[in-house]
Amino acid sequence: MDEVTDLESALPNGLNTTSTVHVEVCQKQFSTTKVAVIKDHVLRALIEDHLPLNGDGFITQFNDSFLMEHVESITICDIDELHIKNKVRDIKTAVVHIHVYRLHVDGPAQEELDDEELSAASHWLLPASEFCGLWESLIFDSEIKNQLLQYASTTLLFGDRNVDCNVISWNRVILLHGPPGTGKTSLCKALAQKLCIQLSDRYTYGQLVEINSHSLFSKWFSESGKLVMKMFQKIQELIDDKDANSNVIILTTSNITGAIDLAFVDRADIKQYIGLPSPSAIYTIYKSCIKELMKAGIILPKENIMDLRDLDVLPAGNQFNLNSIRLKQISEKSRGLSGRTLRKLPFISHALFLNRPCVTLSQFLNAMENAVERQFRERALLTKDDK
Repeated sequence: MDEVTDLESALPNGLNTTSTVHVEVCQKQFSTTKVAVIKDHVLRALIEDHLPLNGDGFITQFNDSFLMEHVESITICDIDELHIKNKVRDIKTAVVHIHVYRLHVDGPAQEELDDEELSAASHWLLPASEFCGLWESLIFDSEIKNQLLQYASTTLLFGDRNVDCNVISWNRVILLHGPPGTGKTSLCKALAQKLCIQLSDRYTYGQLVEINSHSLFSKWFSESGKLVMKMFQKIQELIDDKDANSNVIILTTSNITGAIDLAFVDRADIKQYIGLPSPSAIYTIYKSCIKELMKAGIILPKENIMDLRDLDVLPAGNQFNLNSIRLKQISEKSRGLSGRTLRKLPFISHALFLNRPCVTLSQFLNAMENAVERQFRERALLTKDDK
């Protein structure tokens, strides 16, 4: 993109640009200033260390009066992959891509099929306010998020260079499969949002069409084939747009891996299994939840939870991070729970075992452990009743 050259030339001379950093800037709804001006201010703030960087790279408080007036938030992507002590230096020595965007706040429209009183799909204009922060909240054991971004980048590149699809085939179809509650649908929404933000210089907005497959196949089962065809005809209208042939991606999900049609599987460019989170991923999920409750003042922020990679190198018998060690133990006990369940557990912990406006971290971890044990007891009773 054109802005990369400009940003590289604005960096201090003599620096070795060996990495790439994406900086996502959410412009305020009523700001009328030009995107180029916002980029210039953000870049200057990065170079001069005027942004109050924190561990997750999400910034909403600014020292610069211009940014205060025109910018809602700044996200420095993948900041957690940079060492905290070196993050400013690393950003300043990287190739910096700044993406300025506005959020659509109207929510989804419902797509209906002709005279059928059936909401067959939800249709969002992107980036959408309700998907804000969704990408960052998704935690997987594999590098699936980066792989999907790279896939989209290659799809655009091959389309731009007019690569003959009869010689090299790609179908722009991604299949995510695995058990319920593992984040497949959320990942589809988050990917669409992320792409619209990072391609904001190229496209002024994006569209996400989420097909309601349950509705199509239940209420009018005998007519389901016709309804599906109508739905895909509407999607085809989007694809047939002369400017859209290289920027449409079809994302599909399935909870029943063994029942997927093999012909469809063969058409998918990426077939990714999304399984239940490992204890290390669970620890990261719980850590993000605890951080949010500290931010809200529900947990007293007297002690931070360590990153797992730092916790793993502590010497045996370390007594200074007992709460972090305890959270790791709770994460081990939580093995087998879905991401959807894990995200609910902090609320259940507070509602059932605390129900106070403010608690210590130690008290909250006690409640978390009780909630995890309760979750498995409830599951065992439900399983027993099914037999």
